[in-house]
Amino acid sequence: MTATGDTGTAEPVCGEVRTCLLQTSLSLTASAAEELLRLREDERVRLSERPNLHAVSPDVLTGVDCRLPTGSGARVRAIGTVAARAVLTEGRVLQATAYFRAAGAGPEQRQPWGHYLVRPGVLEPFGGLPVRAVADGILAGTRQAGELDLGAVSERLLTAVLRHQLLDQRPPFKSRRTRLRWVALRTRDGQAPSIRRFTLAADGLRTVELRVPEEIAPAAVAGLCEDLALHDWLLTTLVRMVERSRPGSADGYAVVTALRPAVDHLLHLWMPRARVAGALSPLWEVLEREPGFTRQWQTLVQRIRDQLALQAIPLPREALTAR
Repeated sequence: MTATGDTGTAEPVCGEVRTCLLQTSLSLTASAAEELLRLREDERVRLSERPNLHAVSPDVLTGVDCRLPTGSGARVRAIGTVAARAVLTEGRVLQATAYFRAAGAGPEQRQPWGHYLVRPGVLEPFGGLPVRAVADGILAGTRQAGELDLGAVSERLLTAVLRHQLLDQRPPFKSRRTRLRWVALRTRDGQAPSIRRFTLAADGLRTVELRVPEEIAPAAVAGLCEDLALHDWLLTTLVRMVERSRPGSADGYAVVTALRPAVDHLLHLWMPRARVAGALSPLWEVLEREPGFTRQWQTLVQRIRDQLALQAIPLPREALTAR
């Protein structure tokens, strides 16, 4: 899907979100979520309990000195830090996000690390930045040796959190991880944020290209993309659950057993825009029109409820098996 928007000229924000089911049998409480996401001792985990339990870790920084992937093949060296954070929703769905803001231009010579550390989450190129080429390279994900790998940064953080001793490694159902790779280019003065492109791939990869005003903070853009990734994961997981349950089959007990985890663990998590910055909230309206996230979700939820209601009706065995 596409939506119109200006191409932007400087300081893109780029990131990648990994989303998965937390590997534990029970949802974590607020205090347990805080312990799980305490990645740094000098900063607290941000907790919110309305409208649902939401925990965000402090940012951790990874220093990088490498080339940026580009769609044109141009060699662009950048130095600075990539910010990464973990997010837990309702003690059940875990996300890890790695992101950075690329300066439109940087010094021609390498600076001491102190220069970069006081600019957390910012990468500075040597000289000017070919914005369009870098955006294309990040979204394509076809990196050459020695180029920045945002997915590796987010995956490393996700793996570290999933190994925490709090988790019993007994998830209530099987699911797959999804990846959302995103780029936000800056709009010109007065232009509203927009979605330029959103794609779904069969291997769990999604890509989105945004246009956002200059005053929108990178962390707010990352928050929007986390919200999008969360609801895409929920929808993808529910679709697979319904497919595996084989609704309409003769074995009604098996259908109920397959669908129960959806009722217990997923259906109450659907809250698009609950924590998206107000200036970016209208972008969800685009996604609701095409591809229609909530419309598809509601259809699946109603199908699940219909199946559970049907199996609760005491019919003669002959009626249940008749064709």
